[in-house]
Amino acid sequence: MVWDEDKLAALRKKYSQGHGGDIFDPAHRRVADRIFDASGTRTAPYAGIPTLLDAPSREFDPKDPDFGDLQVALIGVPMDLGVTNRPGARYGPRALRTIERIGPYNHVLACAPIHDLRVADVGDVPFASRYRLEGSLQDIERYFDKVHGAGVIPLSVGGDHSITHPIMKAIGRDRPVGMVHIDAHCDTGGSFDQSKFHHGGPFRNAVLDGVLDPTRTIQIGIRGSAEYLWEFSLDSGMTVIHAEEVPKLGIAGVVEQALKVVGDGPTYVSFDIDGIDPAFAPGTGTPEVGGLTTREVQAILHGLKGIDVIGGDVVEVAPQYDSTTNTAQLGAQMLFEILSLMVFSPRLA
Repeated sequence: MVWDEDKLAALRKKYSQGHGGDIFDPAHRRVADRIFDASGTRTAPYAGIPTLLDAPSREFDPKDPDFGDLQVALIGVPMDLGVTNRPGARYGPRALRTIERIGPYNHVLACAPIHDLRVADVGDVPFASRYRLEGSLQDIERYFDKVHGAGVIPLSVGGDHSITHPIMKAIGRDRPVGMVHIDAHCDTGGSFDQSKFHHGGPFRNAVLDGVLDPTRTIQIGIRGSAEYLWEFSLDSGMTVIHAEEVPKLGIAGVVEQALKVVGDGPTYVSFDIDGIDPAFAPGTGTPEVGGLTTREVQAILHGLKGIDVIGGDVVEVAPQYDSTTNTAQLGAQMLFEILSLMVFSPRLA
Protein backbone atom coordinates (compact mmCIF):
# COMPACT_ATOMS: atom_id res chain seq x y z
CA MET A 1 0.00 0.00 0.00
CA VAL A 2 1.38 3.37 -1.02
CA TRP A 3 0.38 6.36 1.06
CA ASP A 4 -0.78 9.40 -0.91
CA GLU A 5 -3.04 12.42 -0.69
CA ASP A 6 -6.03 10.56 -2.16
CA LYS A 7 -5.92 7.95 0.61
CA LEU A 8 -5.62 10.69 3.23
CA ALA A 9 -8.60 12.50 1.73
CA ALA A 10 -10.64 9.28 1.78
CA LEU A 11 -9.82 8.68 5.45
CA ARG A 12 -10.70 12.26 6.33
CA LYS A 13 -14.03 11.93 4.57
CA LYS A 14 -14.84 8.68 6.36
CA TYR A 15 -13.53 9.39 9.85
CA SER A 16 -13.34 13.15 10.47
CA GLN A 17 -17.01 13.47 11.37
CA GLY A 18 -19.14 11.51 13.81
CA HIS A 19 -17.99 9.91 17.07
CA GLY A 20 -16.34 6.83 18.53
CA GLY A 21 -19.51 4.82 18.15
CA ASP A 22 -19.58 5.26 14.38
CA ILE A 23 -18.21 1.86 13.46
CA PHE A 24 -18.30 0.62 9.87
CA ASP A 25 -17.56 -3.09 10.25
CA PRO A 26 -21.00 -4.75 10.65
CA ALA A 27 -19.89 -7.18 13.38
CA HIS A 28 -18.28 -4.43 15.42
CA ARG A 29 -21.11 -2.01 14.73
CA ARG A 30 -23.53 -4.49 16.28
CA VAL A 31 -21.63 -4.14 19.56
CA ALA A 32 -21.14 -0.38 19.34
CA ASP A 33 -24.86 0.23 18.77
CA ARG A 34 -25.55 -1.35 22.15
CA ILE A 35 -22.90 0.68 23.95
CA PHE A 36 -23.12 4.20 22.51
CA ASP A 37 -26.14 6.47 22.46
CA ALA A 38 -27.03 8.64 19.45
CA SER A 39 -24.69 11.43 20.58
CA GLY A 40 -21.71 9.08 20.95
CA THR A 41 -21.79 8.88 24.73
CA ARG A 42 -21.35 5.67 26.64
CA THR A 43 -21.80 5.01 30.34
CA ALA A 44 -18.67 5.65 32.38
CA PRO A 45 -17.23 2.30 33.55
CA TYR A 46 -16.83 3.64 37.10
CA ALA A 47 -20.42 4.92 37.39
CA GLY A 48 -23.52 3.21 38.70
CA ILE A 49 -23.99 0.20 40.96
CA PRO A 50 -21.24 -2.38 40.35
CA THR A 51 -22.24 -5.83 39.11
CA LEU A 52 -20.34 -8.85 37.86
CA LEU A 53 -19.08 -8.00 34.35
CA ASP A 54 -21.34 -4.92 34.36
CA ALA A 55 -24.26 -7.24 33.66
CA PRO A 56 -27.80 -6.07 34.41
CA SER A 57 -28.84 -6.63 38.00
CA ARG A 58 -31.90 -8.71 38.77
CA GLU A 59 -33.43 -8.84 42.24
CA PHE A 60 -35.89 -11.41 43.52
CA ASP A 61 -36.79 -13.37 46.60
CA PRO A 62 -33.97 -15.97 46.94
CA LYS A 63 -36.37 -18.34 48.68
CA ASP A 64 -38.70 -18.30 45.67
CA PRO A 65 -36.70 -16.89 42.76
CA ASP A 66 -38.26 -16.06 39.43
CA PHE A 67 -35.47 -16.13 36.87
CA GLY A 68 -37.82 -15.18 34.05
CA ASP A 69 -36.23 -15.67 30.65
CA LEU A 70 -32.62 -15.64 31.85
CA GLN A 71 -30.23 -17.97 30.09
CA VAL A 72 -27.26 -17.37 32.42
CA ALA A 73 -27.19 -16.25 36.05
CA LEU A 74 -24.03 -14.66 37.48
CA ILE A 75 -23.98 -15.63 41.15
CA GLY A 76 -21.77 -14.66 44.06
CA VAL A 77 -20.92 -17.38 46.58
CA PRO A 78 -19.10 -15.51 49.39
CA MET A 79 -18.07 -18.47 51.55
CA ASP A 80 -14.53 -19.60 52.44
CA LEU A 81 -15.00 -21.84 55.47
CA GLY A 82 -13.28 -24.68 53.58
CA VAL A 83 -9.81 -23.15 53.22
CA THR A 84 -6.71 -24.94 54.47
CA ASN A 85 -4.39 -21.94 54.41
CA ARG A 86 -5.13 -18.21 54.10
CA PRO A 87 -8.79 -17.15 54.35
CA GLY A 88 -10.35 -14.26 52.45
CA ALA A 89 -11.99 -15.70 49.32
CA ARG A 90 -15.34 -14.75 50.85
CA TYR A 91 -14.53 -11.28 49.54
CA GLY A 92 -14.08 -12.56 45.99
CA PRO A 93 -17.56 -11.73 44.64
CA ARG A 94 -17.43 -8.18 45.98
CA ALA A 95 -13.92 -7.67 44.59
CA LEU A 96 -14.89 -8.86 41.12
CA ARG A 97 -17.94 -6.61 41.11
CA THR A 98 -15.70 -3.57 41.58
CA ILE A 99 -13.62 -4.34 38.48
CA GLU A 100 -14.49 -2.16 35.52
CA ARG A 101 -13.79 -2.38 31.79
CA ILE A 102 -14.06 -6.13 31.27
CA GLY A 103 -15.55 -6.63 27.83
CA PRO A 104 -17.96 -6.00 26.27
CA TYR A 105 -16.31 -7.51 23.17
CA ASN A 106 -14.29 -10.72 22.99
CA HIS A 107 -12.24 -10.22 19.84
CA VAL A 108 -10.92 -13.81 19.73
CA LEU A 109 -14.33 -15.46 19.96
CA ALA A 110 -16.06 -12.57 18.17
CA CYS A 111 -18.89 -12.16 20.64
CA ALA A 112 -20.23 -9.73 23.20
CA PRO A 113 -21.63 -12.15 25.79
CA ILE A 114 -23.46 -9.67 28.00
CA HIS A 115 -25.39 -8.58 24.92
CA ASP A 116 -25.52 -11.89 23.06
CA LEU A 117 -27.06 -13.75 26.01
CA ARG A 118 -29.91 -13.03 28.42
CA VAL A 119 -27.69 -12.74 31.47
CA ALA A 120 -27.89 -10.94 34.81
CA ASP A 121 -26.10 -10.65 38.12
CA VAL A 122 -28.64 -12.16 40.49
CA GLY A 123 -26.73 -11.41 43.68
CA ASP A 124 -25.29 -13.80 46.26
CA VAL A 125 -26.33 -17.16 47.63
CA PRO A 126 -28.05 -16.53 50.99
CA PHE A 127 -26.45 -18.38 53.89
CA ALA A 128 -28.23 -19.34 57.09
CA SER A 129 -25.00 -19.15 59.09
CA ARG A 130 -21.58 -17.68 58.47
CA TYR A 131 -19.99 -20.23 60.84
CA ARG A 132 -21.13 -23.69 59.63
CA LEU A 133 -19.32 -25.17 56.63
CA GLU A 134 -21.57 -28.19 56.09
CA GLY A 135 -24.68 -26.04 56.49
CA SER A 136 -23.32 -23.51 53.99
CA LEU A 137 -22.68 -26.26 51.44
CA GLN A 138 -26.31 -27.36 51.86
CA ASP A 139 -27.44 -23.76 51.32
CA ILE A 140 -25.46 -23.66 48.07
CA GLU A 141 -26.92 -26.93 46.82
CA ARG A 142 -30.49 -25.82 47.57
CA TYR A 143 -29.98 -22.51 45.80
CA PHE A 144 -28.42 -24.05 42.69
CA ASP A 145 -31.19 -26.66 42.59
CA LYS A 146 -33.52 -23.74 41.94
CA VAL A 147 -31.23 -22.21 39.32
CA HIS A 148 -30.77 -25.47 37.43
CA GLY A 149 -34.44 -26.40 37.82
CA ALA A 150 -35.36 -23.15 36.08
CA GLY A 151 -33.22 -24.11 33.10
CA VAL A 152 -30.68 -21.36 33.83
CA ILE A 153 -26.92 -21.90 33.46
CA PRO A 154 -25.03 -20.78 36.59
CA LEU A 155 -21.72 -18.93 36.39
CA SER A 156 -20.45 -18.39 39.90
CA VAL A 157 -17.81 -16.43 41.77
CA GLY A 158 -16.46 -17.88 45.00
CA GLY A 159 -15.56 -18.29 47.64
CA ASP A 160 -13.21 -21.20 48.05
CA HIS A 161 -13.25 -24.28 45.86
CA SER A 162 -15.42 -26.29 48.25
CA ILE A 163 -18.41 -24.45 46.71
CA THR A 164 -18.13 -26.42 43.47
CA HIS A 165 -19.12 -29.76 45.03
CA PRO A 166 -22.66 -28.67 46.02
CA ILE A 167 -23.08 -26.86 42.70
CA MET A 168 -22.25 -30.10 40.90
CA LYS A 169 -24.66 -32.00 43.14
CA ALA A 170 -27.39 -29.70 41.85
CA ILE A 171 -26.57 -29.71 38.15
CA GLY A 172 -25.18 -33.25 37.83
CA ARG A 173 -27.93 -35.11 39.66
CA ASP A 174 -29.67 -36.35 36.50
CA ARG A 175 -26.47 -36.98 34.55
CA PRO A 176 -22.87 -36.67 35.79
CA VAL A 177 -21.04 -33.77 34.19
CA GLY A 178 -17.58 -33.61 32.68
CA MET A 179 -15.17 -30.88 33.69
CA VAL A 180 -12.38 -28.66 32.45
CA HIS A 181 -10.54 -27.71 35.63
CA ILE A 182 -7.73 -25.12 35.63
CA ASP A 183 -5.93 -25.04 38.96
CA ALA A 184 -2.62 -25.48 40.77
CA HIS A 185 -4.15 -28.35 42.75
CA CYS A 186 -6.24 -31.38 41.77
CA ASP A 187 -8.56 -30.91 44.78
CA THR A 188 -9.22 -34.63 45.03
CA GLY A 189 -7.83 -35.13 48.53
CA GLY A 190 -9.49 -37.04 51.33
CA SER A 191 -10.62 -36.04 54.80
CA PHE A 192 -8.53 -33.56 56.76
CA ASP A 193 -9.03 -32.72 60.42
CA GLN A 194 -12.12 -34.95 60.65
CA SER A 195 -13.92 -33.47 57.64
CA LYS A 196 -14.09 -34.35 53.95
CA PHE A 197 -15.64 -30.96 53.20
CA HIS A 198 -12.86 -28.54 52.33
CA HIS A 199 -11.41 -26.87 49.26
CA GLY A 200 -8.87 -29.64 48.77
CA GLY A 201 -11.42 -32.38 48.10
CA PRO A 202 -14.53 -31.21 46.20
CA PHE A 203 -13.89 -33.32 43.14
CA ARG A 204 -13.29 -36.56 45.02
CA ASN A 205 -16.60 -35.90 46.76
CA ALA A 206 -18.33 -35.09 43.46
CA VAL A 207 -17.12 -38.30 41.81
CA LEU A 208 -18.11 -40.45 44.78
CA ASP A 209 -21.54 -38.77 44.82
CA GLY A 210 -21.99 -39.75 41.16
CA VAL A 211 -22.32 -36.18 39.85
CA LEU A 212 -18.88 -35.79 38.19
CA ASP A 213 -17.65 -38.18 35.50
CA PRO A 214 -13.89 -38.58 36.07
CA THR A 215 -13.32 -40.04 32.60
CA ARG A 216 -14.62 -36.77 31.15
CA THR A 217 -12.52 -34.60 33.47
CA ILE A 218 -9.25 -32.84 32.64
CA GLN A 219 -7.18 -30.94 35.19
CA ILE A 220 -4.71 -28.37 33.80
CA GLY A 221 -1.87 -26.48 35.48
CA ILE A 222 -1.33 -28.85 38.42
CA ARG A 223 1.86 -28.33 40.41
CA GLY A 224 3.28 -27.77 43.89
CA SER A 225 4.22 -29.88 46.88
CA ALA A 226 0.85 -31.59 47.44
CA GLU A 227 1.15 -34.01 44.51
CA TYR A 228 1.10 -36.99 46.89
CA LEU A 229 -2.50 -36.10 47.84
CA TRP A 230 -3.94 -36.40 44.34
CA GLU A 231 -3.76 -40.13 43.53
CA PHE A 232 -7.56 -40.23 43.38
CA SER A 233 -7.44 -38.17 40.18
CA LEU A 234 -5.46 -40.75 38.24
CA ASP A 235 -7.05 -43.76 39.95
CA SER A 236 -10.53 -42.58 38.97
CA GLY A 237 -9.56 -41.90 35.35
CA MET A 238 -9.08 -38.13 35.29
CA THR A 239 -6.61 -36.62 32.82
CA VAL A 240 -4.01 -34.49 34.59
CA ILE A 241 -1.75 -32.02 32.78
CA HIS A 242 0.91 -30.57 35.06
CA ALA A 243 2.02 -26.99 34.62
CA GLU A 244 5.47 -28.03 33.39
CA GLU A 245 3.87 -30.12 30.65
CA VAL A 246 1.99 -27.19 29.12
CA PRO A 247 4.95 -25.63 27.26
CA LYS A 248 6.01 -29.09 26.06
CA LEU A 249 2.55 -29.94 24.72
CA GLY A 250 1.83 -26.43 23.49
CA ILE A 251 -1.53 -24.74 23.81
CA ALA A 252 -2.86 -26.58 20.76
CA GLY A 253 -1.91 -29.91 22.34
CA VAL A 254 -3.56 -29.03 25.65
CA VAL A 255 -6.75 -27.92 23.90
CA GLU A 256 -6.78 -31.05 21.74
CA GLN A 257 -6.62 -33.23 24.84
CA ALA A 258 -9.30 -31.22 26.61
CA LEU A 259 -11.73 -31.45 23.70
CA LYS A 260 -11.09 -35.18 23.39
CA VAL A 261 -11.69 -35.76 27.10
CA VAL A 262 -14.92 -33.79 27.53
CA GLY A 263 -16.40 -34.72 24.16
CA ASP A 264 -19.89 -33.44 23.40
CA GLY A 265 -21.44 -34.09 26.83
CA PRO A 266 -22.39 -31.50 29.46
CA THR A 267 -19.24 -29.90 30.81
CA TYR A 268 -18.51 -27.71 33.82
CA VAL A 269 -15.65 -25.20 33.61
CA SER A 270 -13.99 -24.54 36.97
CA PHE A 271 -11.22 -21.97 37.22
CA ASP A 272 -9.18 -21.54 40.38
CA ILE A 273 -7.23 -18.27 40.31
CA ASP A 274 -4.17 -20.06 41.72
CA GLY A 275 -3.91 -21.90 38.40
CA ILE A 276 -2.23 -18.69 37.27
CA ASP A 277 1.27 -18.01 38.54
CA PRO A 278 1.35 -15.76 41.64
CA ALA A 279 3.52 -13.34 39.68
CA PHE A 280 0.24 -12.40 37.99
CA ALA A 281 -2.27 -13.30 40.71
CA PRO A 282 -0.86 -13.20 44.24
CA GLY A 283 -4.25 -12.61 45.86
CA THR A 284 -5.18 -16.16 46.73
CA GLY A 285 -5.03 -18.49 49.71
CA THR A 286 -2.66 -21.16 48.39
CA PRO A 287 -0.29 -19.61 45.83
CA GLU A 288 2.06 -21.95 43.93
CA VAL A 289 4.99 -20.72 41.82
CA GLY A 290 5.57 -22.06 38.33
CA GLY A 291 2.02 -21.56 37.16
CA LEU A 292 0.31 -20.71 33.92
CA THR A 293 0.45 -17.24 32.41
CA THR A 294 -2.64 -15.19 31.76
CA ARG A 295 -2.15 -15.53 28.01
CA GLU A 296 -1.87 -19.32 28.25
CA VAL A 297 -5.10 -19.60 30.24
CA GLN A 298 -6.97 -17.32 27.87
CA ALA A 299 -5.75 -19.32 24.89
CA ILE A 300 -6.84 -22.60 26.50
CA LEU A 301 -10.30 -21.23 27.25
CA HIS A 302 -10.64 -19.80 23.73
CA GLY A 303 -9.83 -23.24 22.35
CA LEU A 304 -12.85 -24.72 24.14
CA LYS A 305 -15.30 -22.89 21.88
CA GLY A 306 -18.25 -25.14 21.08
CA ILE A 307 -18.22 -27.42 24.14
CA ASP A 308 -21.52 -27.97 25.96
CA VAL A 309 -21.04 -25.66 28.96
CA ILE A 310 -23.55 -26.50 31.69
CA GLY A 311 -22.02 -24.23 34.32
CA GLY A 312 -18.82 -22.66 35.53
CA ASP A 313 -17.07 -20.81 38.29
CA VAL A 314 -14.11 -18.63 39.24
CA VAL A 315 -12.90 -19.29 42.78
CA GLU A 316 -10.24 -18.54 45.38
CA VAL A 317 -9.77 -14.81 44.70
CA ALA A 318 -8.71 -13.41 48.09
CA PRO A 319 -8.28 -9.73 47.24
CA GLN A 320 -6.70 -8.56 50.50
CA TYR A 321 -3.42 -10.28 49.57
CA ASP A 322 -3.01 -8.14 46.45
CA SER A 323 -2.92 -4.38 46.88
CA THR A 324 -2.70 -3.89 43.11
CA THR A 325 -6.19 -5.43 42.48
CA ASN A 326 -4.60 -7.40 39.61
CA THR A 327 -5.87 -10.72 40.98
CA ALA A 328 -9.47 -9.51 40.96
CA GLN A 329 -8.90 -8.07 37.48
CA LEU A 330 -7.71 -11.47 36.24
CA GLY A 331 -10.58 -13.24 37.96
CA ALA A 332 -13.10 -10.98 36.27
CA GLN A 333 -11.41 -11.48 32.90
CA MET A 334 -11.57 -15.26 33.24
CA LEU A 335 -15.21 -14.99 34.25
CA PHE A 336 -15.74 -13.07 31.01
CA GLU A 337 -13.95 -15.75 28.99
CA ILE A 338 -16.13 -18.52 30.45
CA LEU A 339 -19.27 -16.47 29.81
CA SER A 340 -18.08 -15.98 26.23
CA LEU A 341 -17.84 -19.77 25.83
CA MET A 342 -21.48 -20.00 26.87
CA VAL A 343 -22.49 -17.99 23.80
CA PHE A 344 -21.44 -20.99 21.71
CA SER A 345 -22.70 -23.75 24.02
CA PRO A 346 -25.07 -26.07 22.10
CA ARG A 347 -27.63 -25.86 24.93
CA LEU A 348 -28.05 -22.12 24.27
CA ALA A 349 -27.96 -22.34 20.48
